[in-house]
Amino acid sequence: MLPYIAEFLGTMLLILLGDGVVANVTLNKSGMKGAGSIQITFAWGLAVMVPAFIFGAASGASFNPALTLALAIDGSFDWALVPGYIIAQFAGAFVGAVLVYLLFKGQFDATEDARSKLGVFCTSPSIPNMGLNILSEAIGTFVLVFAIKGIINVPGLAAGLDKFLVFGIIVSIGMSLGGLTGYAINPARDIGPRLAHALLPIKGKGDSNWGYAIVPLIGPIIGAVAAVLLYGVIPW
Repeated sequence: MLPYIAEFLGTMLLILLGDGVVANVTLNKSGMKGAGSIQITFAWGLAVMVPAFIFGAASGASFNPALTLALAIDGSFDWALVPGYIIAQFAGAFVGAVLVYLLFKGQFDATEDARSKLGVFCTSPSIPNMGLNILSEAIGTFVLVFAIKGIINVPGLAAGLDKFLVFGIIVSIGMSLGGLTGYAINPARDIGPRLAHALLPIKGKGDSNWGYAIVPLIGPIIGAVAAVLLYGVIPW
């Protein structure tokens, strides 16, 4: 039971901090409005690192259905745990997004732009193109998972330092590829908060853009699976 609780709480914290920084930077009446994409990108990296330090020993700190599935495919994760992990990740992401709404309700109410409100919860492309958007998410997630697998090749790595390296990976992906689709690179990170956006009574929220949701769902899975398959055939 502990691994499932850890995945739920870790993903909830990830979204609380990650969606929280977007709300902090983009919503009216926020004290940090206008801080920009650099703050958002660094904060998302930290949003992954902080719960990884807390819950890594309990669950492995996946917080990402695409990563969980890929690790099961390459044999480094127990298939029996996969359904429970994925449920916990999506549930944690949903609850984290609800908390962000509750904390920033006044700022949501003060913001008229529906796209800014949706952007707090989930991703969207700068140029809509379903094929290229899926490719972008696949490549971003490929880099994430391939690099995570490659951390074991770092000689003399101190215990816990791998979590800081994951922070660097997330920030690198965000700064290099984030402007294309918002780099979900994690189905739970997008779908859970998107569902929260759809269900919450957000003033003037507009559409939840479910037509785009296939991109952050399918793209990361393709990229994560490709990463572990390629990593597995390289004669390290």
